[in-house]
Amino acid sequence: MGSSWHMVVLYYFVFLFLATLPGIRAVHYVVINKAGNSTGGARFTNEIRIPNSRHVLIMATDFILMRIFRENIPTDRKPVENVSLVIENMDGDGVAFTSNDEIHVSANYIGSYSGDVKRELTGVLYHEMTHIWQWNGDGQAPGELVEGIADFVRLKANTAPTHWVKPGEGDRWDQGYDVTARFLDYCNCLRNGFIAELNKKMRSGYSDNFFVELQGKTVDQLWTDYKAKYGN
Repeated sequence: MGSSWHMVVLYYFVFLFLATLPGIRAVHYVVINKAGNSTGGARFTNEIRIPNSRHVLIMATDFILMRIFRENIPTDRKPVENVSLVIENMDGDGVAFTSNDEIHVSANYIGSYSGDVKRELTGVLYHEMTHIWQWNGDGQAPGELVEGIADFVRLKANTAPTHWVKPGEGDRWDQGYDVTARFLDYCNCLRNGFIAELNKKMRSGYSDNFFVELQGKTVDQLWTDYKAKYGN
């Protein structure tokens, strides 16, 4: 526990140091709780807190850019200068969405969540921060793949919920979210850095042939191999 905490603190200060170097863009983070004294708003204030959430955003950015996408050169990254996290009451059953570098999280979800809400929100924020930093093929990439990459990041950050599908489960590689995340994890194990290379290729367009170029097999062949590995 102590060793893990020291590593978290070290990553935090290394990121702050890098942000001050020439050519490294510093990102400004803002967290706003618009849910007031609602159940979710109060729970966010008392159990999660604004400083902790801002810290998660910073750590997620470092994890995504340096460890997952491996975008060590600033010009490889999306030109993001400001990120906002807004906690607000929402209609419906949605959990969160990201638009224009703003992450919106449902206070209703926070208020009704029955488990470790801090861990759950951390996972949600890693997923949503991925949407801020990932390339999406200039809008051409399948939405299910985009969501799968975001859940892949959540998986590698060790914040996946227990209700996610197990490796090998699912009907299609592009089913999205946890199904696609598990498949992408398999692909990344076949070729270390696959997700980073795929994200780079998706900067200005998308083709299923990217899988052939990086793995030597079609995505459908990879899905068949993946299912066979787990006996499904």
